[in-house]
Amino acid sequence: MPLSQRWTLTRYLIEERRRFPQAIGDLNALILDVSLACKAIARIVAFGALDHGMSLPGQGGSVNVQGEVQKPLDVLSNEIFLRMNEWNGHLAGMASEEMDEPRQIPDAYTRGKYLLVFDPLDGSSNIDVNVSVGSIFSILRAPQTVVDSGRDVTEADFLQPGATQVAAGYALYGPTTMFVLTVGNGVAGFTLNPNLGEFVLTHKNIQVPAETQEFAINSSNTRFWEPPVKRYVDECLAGKTGPRGKDFNMRWIASMVAEAHRILMRGGVFMYPRDTKDAGKPGRLRLLYEANPIGFVMEQAGGRASTGRQPVLGILPAALHQRIGLIFGSRSEVERIERYHQEPGPSEAPPPLFAERGLFRA
Repeated sequence: MPLSQRWTLTRYLIEERRRFPQAIGDLNALILDVSLACKAIARIVAFGALDHGMSLPGQGGSVNVQGEVQKPLDVLSNEIFLRMNEWNGHLAGMASEEMDEPRQIPDAYTRGKYLLVFDPLDGSSNIDVNVSVGSIFSILRAPQTVVDSGRDVTEADFLQPGATQVAAGYALYGPTTMFVLTVGNGVAGFTLNPNLGEFVLTHKNIQVPAETQEFAINSSNTRFWEPPVKRYVDECLAGKTGPRGKDFNMRWIASMVAEAHRILMRGGVFMYPRDTKDAGKPGRLRLLYEANPIGFVMEQAGGRASTGRQPVLGILPAALHQRIGLIFGSRSEVERIERYHQEPGPSEAPPPLFAERGLFRA
């Protein structure tokens, strides 16, 4: 399609708004500000070590609330998201993976009816080796008590199930910069045209392929996997001679945005499940900043997102930085893994003849 006939992100949002005659455009304006923050981050990522912003003096190196060492670009990306969105009058507050507490809208600015939740730079550990990274965002409605009173937001205001998201998406900073978005009416992908400085609609009504022969998992954790996950992976590895009757390829990028985008484009299943490596954590990925927005995108594209035991979007968050196990991708594969979690495990073997206190009594 000629460039002149392609829709920009702005036009796409205007057309979506026409479905709701009562809408006043606040959500559109907020999404455009989020996209502007992503454009700014894309530029910095593209320049890499050529840009002085990659080595800000005195920044980075600290440990965030996740217990991870922040890179300078983590700090800078977080600041860009805050500055691009705090002034617009559409937000009641923000929460970031990089901050301990919710961010209040400064008193100098008008407060709005939405909450913005984001991971400013997912996969930043891959920056040094030039692997694709991205930003993830989720938009929620602020509780009516916040809107009516204009009070400061609290952690509890953000603890909403993923099914209540108004919009969600991600930006991918790769060979091209893409902005993938859902406003609850399917998924659309926009590619940044560097000549225009605009996101242009290039992928309309994205659908996750229902069938796949690819899976993504960190196999170094094999010894910590629960039996249903190990069963699924073993069946995939068995190939044509195994119960699945076909060969599978394994992928692992260690950048969730890149993994999600690949699955959107050509199918597959991503697994970062709960395991026994750290019994104190029910999973590794953040429910609010990663699982919910990516889960919303996947479900809107015909895929599925789950913990293996329950749909991700139905979970009521218990904490701002709660972690969970996450499995998403082609619906049939995720449902298979869910089924394995529901089926009873193999029965225990009968006790050996000479078990403790068997034939020999004290």
